[in-house]
Amino acid sequence: MTIATGLIAIGAGIAVLTGLGAGIGIGIATSKATEAIARQPEAKGAINSTLILGCALAEATAIYGLVVALVIILIL
Repeated sequence: MTIATGLIAIGAGIAVLTGLGAGIGIGIATSKATEAIARQPEAKGAINSTLILGCALAEATAIYGLVVALVIILIL
């Protein structure tokens, strides 16, 4: 394994770590949304729609990290 190959593997690994941040963020957001619904059940619709939008954006960053990792591995 050459040095360049090792650096590519390290770069791809770091890029995939965005999934870790997305998972933590979605977990915290879901926790807070559950607490908010418990406190104000009548606001369930607004809370759920905001939660789904936030989760989609967090998941998009994880997918971007995966795409960057694949590009690093396959192109370079």
